[in-house]
Amino acid sequence: MRFLKMLGAAAAVALSGLGAATMAQADTIKIAYIDPLSGPFANVGDAGLKHFTYAADMINAKGGAAGMKVEIVPFDNKINPKESLIQLQKAIDQGIHYITQGNGSSVASALIDAIDKHNRRNPGDEVVFLNYAAVDPAFTNDRCSFWHFRFDADADMKMAALTDWLAKQKDIKKAYIIGQDYSFGKAVAKAAVSMIKAKRPDIEIVGNELHPLGKVKDFTPYVQKITASGAQVVITGNWGQDLSLLIKAAADAGQKIPYLTFYGGGLGTPTAMGKAGVGLVKQVSEFNSNIPTSPEQRAVMDDFQKKYGVDYYYLRVFTLMGMFEKAVNEVGSADPAKVAKALEGMTYDTPYGPVSMRADNHQLLQNLYISTFSDKAKYGVEGLPYGFVTDPGGEIPAADTKMATTCKMKRPG
Repeated sequence: MRFLKMLGAAAAVALSGLGAATMAQADTIKIAYIDPLSGPFANVGDAGLKHFTYAADMINAKGGAAGMKVEIVPFDNKINPKESLIQLQKAIDQGIHYITQGNGSSVASALIDAIDKHNRRNPGDEVVFLNYAAVDPAFTNDRCSFWHFRFDADADMKMAALTDWLAKQKDIKKAYIIGQDYSFGKAVAKAAVSMIKAKRPDIEIVGNELHPLGKVKDFTPYVQKITASGAQVVITGNWGQDLSLLIKAAADAGQKIPYLTFYGGGLGTPTAMGKAGVGLVKQVSEFNSNIPTSPEQRAVMDDFQKKYGVDYYYLRVFTLMGMFEKAVNEVGSADPAKVAKALEGMTYDTPYGPVSMRADNHQLLQNLYISTFSDKAKYGVEGLPYGFVTDPGGEIPAADTKMATTCKMKRPG
């Protein structure tokens, strides 16, 4: 009898501990960060992780989302789709219902398919994909998913802005397109060709080239081909090491033609181009450090840089986290289906103006800015006396970035 009482007491203690553990787990919302933390793009993945961690700390300092702590859990995918699926399964096995990723549309493509399949097979145990940088237009068109939300402008939206600028440059008659050989690079090239044809049919495309992703160590041969082509402008969607090395090779060769980029302000690229990029390298983005903003936002940017030693760059990460917090607060729980529905059509005030999440295809609409690398910048980047400054008339209002969609959203239930 005594043994049975002791066994019962032990069981009660065990159940109590289990209850405490379950409660602790319920009091934390985990977001899996699946991006490269090793290999040629590790610096980019690490910078993104720092932004997400800081944004989570900001939420937690205010008491969390609906009173729950937000935790970012990193998973290294080595920017490989197959490895990403392994990391996704690890996250799901840990009970994580939210994942974020941004580097590589090939990775995002695999994740979207896997998450859709998981959610169909596991009703009530769904996963939501918060995409902060993978910008293949297909993800919010034919391949749109209720469980996927994109917080960056897609490649077509960005290219529309760049080609609007190009259309006004009457002296430019020859363009060269260069990009990474995967779905995103191909989408950029396709958009560039079609939009140049529509807006400036007199411009000759003298080169349209794709190169291996993350494998080129010296872009000098590519730059030599660009020079030999007589190109007067280069258009590229390159990012990370592939952009830094391309711009460095162009600078070393003394090229004096504009480079129209999506990610000219990305980690390492300003340092790679230095003074040689002044007045020539342009980017289209939702943020640059010289956009006028409040003292409070400036303090956040300064504190982030002081804490991590890298520039505040991903405004969209903070937008994503702020909208996620708002959705959780609205529904009063971390239920993935409810949070996803709350995100649909949501409007949110950022330090740079309001943004909105389209309900029809889950694409964020936000102001975009065309800026140029300048030696007249009040705020430099990467410790340089140069920074990106918005061009005169370079602000594109959020509403003007909206494009037609082919999405036919299938919603659960």
